[in-house]
Amino acid sequence: MSIANMARKMLISTSSSKAENTEKWKLTDHLRFMVMLISWLMLWVLRFFMDLFSCSMISSPDYHLGGSSSVRRFQLSPYSSSATEEALPSCGSSLDLILRNRVDVDGLAVKALVKALTHVLALLNEIPASSRKYQYTMAMADQIMEDNARHGHSAVLHVNRLALASSFTRTSALLYRCLQVQTSPSGDYGDSWHLRAIKAIPFGSCIASYMKAITMFLNAAFSWFDTATTLFQRRDYNVEPDIMAEKLAQELLWVTNKLRCYGDVNEALVQWSLASGLASLSLNASPRVQGSTVKISAFLFRELTRKDLEIARQVKFRLLVLWTPLFCHASNGHAYPILTSFQMAEIERAMDEVISNSPAMEQEFILTTWLENYVVSVSDWPNLGLAYDRWCQSTREMVHH
Repeated sequence: MSIANMARKMLISTSSSKAENTEKWKLTDHLRFMVMLISWLMLWVLRFFMDLFSCSMISSPDYHLGGSSSVRRFQLSPYSSSATEEALPSCGSSLDLILRNRVDVDGLAVKALVKALTHVLALLNEIPASSRKYQYTMAMADQIMEDNARHGHSAVLHVNRLALASSFTRTSALLYRCLQVQTSPSGDYGDSWHLRAIKAIPFGSCIASYMKAITMFLNAAFSWFDTATTLFQRRDYNVEPDIMAEKLAQELLWVTNKLRCYGDVNEALVQWSLASGLASLSLNASPRVQGSTVKISAFLFRELTRKDLEIARQVKFRLLVLWTPLFCHASNGHAYPILTSFQMAEIERAMDEVISNSPAMEQEFILTTWLENYVVSVSDWPNLGLAYDRWCQSTREMVHH
């Protein structure tokens, strides 16, 4: 409120002083007035949202009680007959109430296990790999998942899948942000529609340039602040982005292997097929980050040919289109070998099988994407020449028929 009052006083003083002065305003006067006006408007918007959220919190009296309808009912009429009847059920419904309470207890226990394992996996992202507690935290996560698997109950087994899926999402998002900071820390912002509209008015180019500079500064500041609070919080203030990216990529590979062990690789396939931003940033990442992402993609590509796994056709298509360029451009040299020759041949066979079972239009798109990346790369893998020849031959037969 003090800042808002200060901005208001500045507006009043500027307008009154300029009203008494008969000479024309200079460009600097206009810009100064616009800066004060924008500052006051931003403060008013912040104040509006503060009032809105505070009112929504106060208007719900049972907010901190979880919104339970029974709590509201007994608060309204604690001594009414209906409340007494609901509080003291009949003997005929006692068994149903006990069973219902047992189900609620089981659900709460599962949620508690999911929260505990998710918390341990989240701490694994935050602790530096050089810390002696890093291996301790990883061993604790392994122990929890192994104990859940030995328990044998379907609900307890589902705990591992939920926590690992959440960790896969979190780790891939952190890796994307870290690579984004490395490649374009300042960002690249074009002219939006409101800047183009401002340029159409007199002196609009100067005002638009000023507003664009402010927008770029604010976006860069917010991006840096968001990255600093998510990637380098608590214990990672001195960690370089490339080291952090390498650590996150290795953790993502570890989570992917765990998802395969506990029978939920389908979730990793879906999320990896939607990671278009991460796929594009991995092309310019360091060799070690590329090594981990290539191993994850190769691991998931081998899963595409499993007969006991139902995978949507769109997921297979997106995986091949997004991650085939990384196979072509990744550093597969002798300095840091990523895959063995046997693994490369196995992945080529899996890709060929998936492509051959895809519709003709999807085959064309996948093979065109592969060819335009393969011919400009120094790598000879993956070589999908046979699949390309087979698609050309089938297309000729379609024209003949």
